Amino acid sequence: MNEPHPVPNGAFDDPGVFVPSRSENSPCSICKGSKMLCGKPRCPLMVKFYSRTRTQRFIDSLDLAGSSPPGVFIGRYGYPKVDIGPLVPPEYGDTAIMDTPEQWMGKSIEEITDFRFRLVRGKYRVDVKEFQLGGKIVDYTRELALAVNPLEVEMSFAKRPSGRIVLDDEIQPFGPSGRVMTMDIGNPKYDHKVEKAYNDTDLRAVEAVRDLYKNGVLISKIQKAFSVGAFGISKNRKLVPTRWSITAVDDMLGKTLLQRTKTNPTIDEFRVYDWTQLDNRWSVLFIPTSWRYELIEAWYPNTVWNPLGKQIDLISSHEFYEGRKDYAEIGGCYYAARLAVNELLTAERRQAGVVILREAHPGYIMPVGVWNVRENVRMALKQKPEKFNTLEQALAHVATRMDIPIPRWIKQSGVLTDFIRQRRIDDYA
Repeated sequence: MNEPHPVPNGAFDDPGVFVPSRSENSPCSICKGSKMLCGKPRCPLMVKFYSRTRTQRFIDSLDLAGSSPPGVFIGRYGYPKVDIGPLVPPEYGDTAIMDTPEQWMGKSIEEITDFRFRLVRGKYRVDVKEFQLGGKIVDYTRELALAVNPLEVEMSFAKRPSGRIVLDDEIQPFGPSGRVMTMDIGNPKYDHKVEKAYNDTDLRAVEAVRDLYKNGVLISKIQKAFSVGAFGISKNRKLVPTRWSITAVDDMLGKTLLQRTKTNPTIDEFRVYDWTQLDNRWSVLFIPTSWRYELIEAWYPNTVWNPLGKQIDLISSHEFYEGRKDYAEIGGCYYAARLAVNELLTAERRQAGVVILREAHPGYIMPVGVWNVRENVRMALKQKPEKFNTLEQALAHVATRMDIPIPRWIKQSGVLTDFIRQRRIDDYA
């Protein structure tokens, strides 16, 4: 798995003190969040700082109590011995939205980071293969992952929660963390479908994931339960780091839908679905051909993963009808978007080639997780598509939406390049 990207231009250094970047080339010390010298419309450091400040005043002691959304996090560093534990805000009430990304569409970066950074992560070390022997803290963490409603949690820490605020394009962000000494939870209410899969120790994990998805359980809920070892044959159950579980579930479900997609007739026209959210522009191009798929991301200078660049940085991953055997270069976003695409093709009982074009502009000041790709592609595909008779017409429409010239998209694209080449060969057949 890819290592997490560094947080550009500053961080929250231990023990929880906010400091600007120490790079001599950084404009942060001159700007101080007021002149926007980085080119972003809002200072990402100040967004993090104010969210952190609102949380920090509630966690000045060794004890924390609040309503978990419910949320849990399984780390990956030191695998197979990792830190696990709950995500708990220092507040009571209906906190469900804090860990339900399916409800985040339409929210601003500030809103998302505000309620995510209020989540304090409890950490308890355990071996992923022997987690059943981990005691009450492990049991409570699993119960939280299976719970359907916000649940009261009380924790005591060895030291006051502190540390870096986690930002990563694969996982949802969260706030400071602390090593848990004791933990207690209220009475959980379970989703009976998830509970049934948990109790069936003869049901394979992949079958449990597929059945729950088919029965309408939210993907984020399935991912959490999968991460705490709730599914699978009894002797094979183990904890799965959150980062890996997100992509594993997206990949499983996407492959399941693809089995049907590849047997369906192809669409009859070129389509383009457009969408804009969080200063990300999306154009999803459907091509009347057998299954092939590609995600191309363009990161502008002063965006999350191109903070100091002078040029637009393009990255892509693709597959043809046979699929791919290696992990996508572009990461978990690839599998999240592939799932969203196949949801539509399955509903229509059709097959197509699909190229997703994404321009991430400077207003996308910090990463918020893979859900952002899955849910935005889902939203794009809920819009009424523009339909065309030729690829040229479809790409001419894309050109009105995107700033990057079409020839550069084609040059970056394995699917478009292959389709154009094959079409030209057919012209002379």
